[in-house]
Amino acid sequence: MTKLEELTALLVNEINDFDKGVETLEKISKQINATKIKMDLTEYKAIIDEHQQEMESHLNTLKSFENRFDIKIKQAKIYPTWAVVVFIITVLFGLGAVIFVLK
Repeated sequence: MTKLEELTALLVNEINDFDKGVETLEKISKQINATKIKMDLTEYKAIIDEHQQEMESHLNTLKSFENRFDIKIKQAKIYPTWAVVVFIITVLFGLGAVIFVLK
């Protein structure tokens, strides 16, 4: 009987230790669930603000380039003035020659 009592006492001790372990795990679990993690976003906000300023700078540069490009396109001429004058004079001489030959 003593052996049975020893085994029973051992089992009771083990069960008590197990219950204590479960209780401590439950406490730790509650603490973990109750803990709120706060992130420090100030560094990220600074990086994002810097990136946003760079993007605005690039956007302004692109807009000024587009405006200059539009102005250049509006001022651009397809043919040089001297070429147009030479063409008109050649056409007039050609018409004059045709009229002279037909008379």
